[in-house]
Amino acid sequence: MSAEENKALMRRWYEVLDKGKAVFMAEIDEFCAPNYIIHNGFGADIHGLDNVKQFLGGFADAFPDLHFTTEDIIAEGDRIVARFTWTGTNSGAFMGVPATNKRVTFWTIETDRIANGKIVEAWVRMDTLGLMQQLGVIPTPKK
Repeated sequence: MSAEENKALMRRWYEVLDKGKAVFMAEIDEFCAPNYIIHNGFGADIHGLDNVKQFLGGFADAFPDLHFTTEDIIAEGDRIVARFTWTGTNSGAFMGVPATNKRVTFWTIETDRIANGKIVEAWVRMDTLGLMQQLGVIPTPKK
C-alpha cells in the first residue's frame, strides 16, 4: 500500500475509534492484524489482538464518552505518525483508580506500522502525567 493509502486506513480507524466501544470492537478485526502489538507508556507491551481489545475496551469503559480529534497524520512508506487529542469523562475505573467523574483532555502521539493493509504495530505516547493530574491522582504543581 502507498503512504496515502496507509493514511486513509488510519483516518478510517480513528473515525471508528471515535464512534465508541461497541463500534470499534465490532470493526477492529478489519483494521488490526491478529499479531498486533502496542508499545505503550502504561507499562508492558500489549501483544495480540485479543489483549489489544481488552486494553482498548477497558479504556472505553473508563471514558465511555471519549471523543477523538485527529490533529495531524504524516506518512512515509509503511509508517504513519499521528497526533490527536482525546476528551472525555472518567466515569469508570482507570488503571486501578476509581471513577472520578472528571472531564479530561489529553494528547497522544502515535507511530503505526502497516503491513498487508492492517495495523501490525503501534508505538504510543500520551500525556499520562497531564491525564493523571486532571483525574486528581497526581497533584498539579502550584505556580
